[in-house]
Amino acid sequence: MNKKWFSRLILLLIVLGLSAMTVIPTFFNLKEDSGYPIKNKINLGLDLQGGLYIVLGIDFNKVYLDEVSTQAQKAVDYLKREEEINSSIGNIDKTDIADPKVEILVSNASEMSRAKEKVREIYGYYLRLTGETQNSLTYGVNNGLKDDLEKNAVSKSIEVIRNRIDEFGVSEPEIVSQGSDRIVVQLPGVKDIDRAKSLIGQTAKLEFKMVNDEIGQGKYVEWMEKVKTAGIEFKKGSRFSDYVSKVNDHLKNDLPKGFVLAFGKNVNPMNNEVTIGEAYLVDALPRMIGDELQDARVGVDPQKNEPYVGFTLKTKAVEKFANLSGDNIGKRMAIILDGNVKSAPSFIGKIPGGSGSITLGQGNYEQQIKEASDLSLVLRAGALPVELEFQEQRIVGPSLGAESISKARLAGIIGAIGVFLFILLYYKVSGAIALFTLGLNVLIVLACLVGLEATLTLPGIAGIALTIGMAVDANIIIFERIKEELALGSSGRPAVEAGFAKAFWTIIDANLTTAVAGLALLNFGTGPIRGFAVTLLIGIVATVYSSYFVGKLLFEIYMDRVRGKTVSI
Repeated sequence: MNKKWFSRLILLLIVLGLSAMTVIPTFFNLKEDSGYPIKNKINLGLDLQGGLYIVLGIDFNKVYLDEVSTQAQKAVDYLKREEEINSSIGNIDKTDIADPKVEILVSNASEMSRAKEKVREIYGYYLRLTGETQNSLTYGVNNGLKDDLEKNAVSKSIEVIRNRIDEFGVSEPEIVSQGSDRIVVQLPGVKDIDRAKSLIGQTAKLEFKMVNDEIGQGKYVEWMEKVKTAGIEFKKGSRFSDYVSKVNDHLKNDLPKGFVLAFGKNVNPMNNEVTIGEAYLVDALPRMIGDELQDARVGVDPQKNEPYVGFTLKTKAVEKFANLSGDNIGKRMAIILDGNVKSAPSFIGKIPGGSGSITLGQGNYEQQIKEASDLSLVLRAGALPVELEFQEQRIVGPSLGAESISKARLAGIIGAIGVFLFILLYYKVSGAIALFTLGLNVLIVLACLVGLEATLTLPGIAGIALTIGMAVDANIIIFERIKEELALGSSGRPAVEAGFAKAFWTIIDANLTTAVAGLALLNFGTGPIRGFAVTLLIGIVATVYSSYFVGKLLFEIYMDRVRGKTVSI
């Protein structure tokens, strides 16, 4: 027994021990509070443990409207502060939904030329001039910007959804684009389906708009009567934002220029039924948006014992918020989330710190805490750049996953027994060595899945089955080489050494070509295909180590026991 032989045995025992320790929580379903040092388990995919499968559609027309509205408001703010040109937002033209336009009103006609030049100079990349009159400039989205907006909308939506899901606590979500205007979301193991859908689909578009309190209550009554007469009502199950949009489209000739109606939303805590709350006449375009938020956290008002969401602004937005509050002391500012007026506090002074709070709706304390937690989560994760439509939804029940696991387990047991019996009967003691290397191979693959926090799916199980087949193939190559050497007259030990030496490059070549295919699947595949590739690539490394190196070590031990004279093969 030489030193080199001993060091390889120690390595084998370390690999065997660590692999066994790693998979124990999975095999024995240990809980996190069990005290066992390793907490991770193998993550099961959607097809094995059930969950949520969603296809989301994107309406890019709303992306264009948001972009032209945001940039037009920035242009107005710039003209006022930097150039001292008094201007405001006029009509918002949504006649052509694929090319919405925003009007900028310039109070002094003599400054029209300078205003147009400054907007072109500073915002020319975003806005294109589509028309002008004696005191107004009309802008649409720059055509060259539309392709970038579409690409960014998809990639940012995927990023935002992933951030929300990660905070929600779902392990290994699969979120990918499908075509140019769809996103596929797979969430294995999700229990609270409705809450997950709410977090995914909530736009979380936060806007800060000044309230116009110069309009009397009678005017609000008149407007809402006109809306009701037109048959525009909020119906259960419909989008709140769609109702608000229809109201403003119907009243666009009645409302003052540059203003729209926004509404509070009342939710019945008993049945979650939504009704329209108080109406507010607010700026058509926001003074600030949620992108300027730095952080959002849940807090509790010690006097009222009511939860709220406290927010802080990014450094660049602090001065902007201070100026907004200082210029509008005594006026109300509506904090609007996805078209719903959450609160409308009055500025009692300049706010220099760049922080504020959002109060919540009705419900008991637990409901408000949950709402505050979800709201702070989506605000931290970011607002979706688009409004997503649930086009397809499938809830994969755990019974399907259990059935898949049961059938896969049965098929695996039958296949394993068949392979093991054949190996033992055909190769005798050498077959027993092969069985040990096969078991070690599977153990290493499962331990790597735990360590990498990878997800095991049915295709992944197929990858493990393929790995076992490749490992058996490697053993057969080695054994047949040994038998050839024995047939040529070699004795036990020389035959074994020659058999392993001659089989080495054949095994490497076969596994290397398979690894190239596996890398291609991993790089270009998605979802289950990647799961298959991961288990395949891990299995290739485990196969080469267990079948060749461990097999060779065990044969050396076997040869020492029989003094190198005979081989049971």
